[in-house]
Amino acid sequence: MNTPDAPDWSMASEGWNWAAQDADGKWYWYRVEPVPGIGGGIWRSNSRNQQFARQGDPNPDWLESLRQRPGTGS
Repeated sequence: MNTPDAPDWSMASEGWNWAAQDADGKWYWYRVEPVPGIGGGIWRSNSRNQQFARQGDPNPDWLESLRQRPGTGS
């Protein structure tokens, strides 16, 4: 999936190998693979493993936004 407002991986610190967008449009970097929040609309991870990346447009397809840094997949 190509999301036009996805953050650029060059802005992510080393070790922050996941990115996902919440329904409200906020993108976050993650050190570990996040999971969908129980209430919906958000991705969850321990706060030490989550960092704000950028604000995008609201995304009703937020569940499709999870991506792993290129070159780090299994």
